[in-house]
Amino acid sequence: MRKAWVVYNPHAGRFPAGPLLQRAADVLSEAGWSIEVRETSASESLAQLASQAIQAGCAAVFVAGGDGSVGQVAGALAGSQTALGVLPAGTANVWAKELGLPRLGWIHPLALEEAAERIAHGDVRQVDLGLAAGTPFMLWAGIGLDGKIVNSIEPRARLEKAFAVAHYAVLAVWESLDWTGIDLKVSALGQTWQDRFVLAVASNIRAYAGGFLELSPEAKIDDGLLDFWLLRGQSAADAVALVGQILMGRHVEAPQVIHFRTDAATFESSDPMPLQFDGEPAPKLTRVELSVMPRALKVIVPRGGWPALFSDSQAERLEALLPE
Repeated sequence: MRKAWVVYNPHAGRFPAGPLLQRAADVLSEAGWSIEVRETSASESLAQLASQAIQAGCAAVFVAGGDGSVGQVAGALAGSQTALGVLPAGTANVWAKELGLPRLGWIHPLALEEAAERIAHGDVRQVDLGLAAGTPFMLWAGIGLDGKIVNSIEPRARLEKAFAVAHYAVLAVWESLDWTGIDLKVSALGQTWQDRFVLAVASNIRAYAGGFLELSPEAKIDDGLLDFWLLRGQSAADAVALVGQILMGRHVEAPQVIHFRTDAATFESSDPMPLQFDGEPAPKLTRVELSVMPRALKVIVPRGGWPALFSDSQAERLEALLPE
């Protein structure tokens, strides 16, 4: 019987997932997994629990949480033989959306056990992780306006997250009103771009901004590359105009947008840059080196689906790849 831990932060997310986790754990157990549920404490983070799971010989770690929780566990599992599975219990759950998994919500209280059913006998894929200033990220690293917004409103109380979309939108607009952009020098591919930008994003997936925008329509999570987007501007109005272009899919060719795909880039600014990694606040820095850890993480995905996420059709059956 394959061994796995289900890990979660009882204080994270829009809803207290703890009471619902046992049902999901039962689904995994019925599918042949030996499951142990672990929660964080004052002395143990999700990353620490994931590291302990590796040492305990777990074939997988199923994290119940949102993208921030997924990113923390992904970084800890990088380079190991332990695979990551997600039970979507967070606020945005963009990675779960990319996989087509149901997300926990007011009208979907059984989402965790339904997600467990979908991935209990899933496929295993090897995916890239990004690395920003030495910190792994799974989805994106953002510099500028989105970093400012995330650092200004996170962490949020659970009551605020219960009305996540409306609350985040209002705060995002409020925090954007006085934004005048950031002077950046970006070096990659033997070139240098220097200008004033509303924001800059290194993306590992297609979706962005809580999954509501498709910023990188051609992104693949296993191609050893990141999609870099530099969005010129110096005001909230510029940011709104760019969002409109992204919604209409016109940003790719927009003159104020610089897009390139590579495995490494360096960002520099004379002023400390507001940063976010996977939607979580990060310390401000004046220099950030971004790179890729190619296929550094094993992830469990629903069987047979989601080819648009990957650069090839190769997938390993869970039963064949994970040790007993």
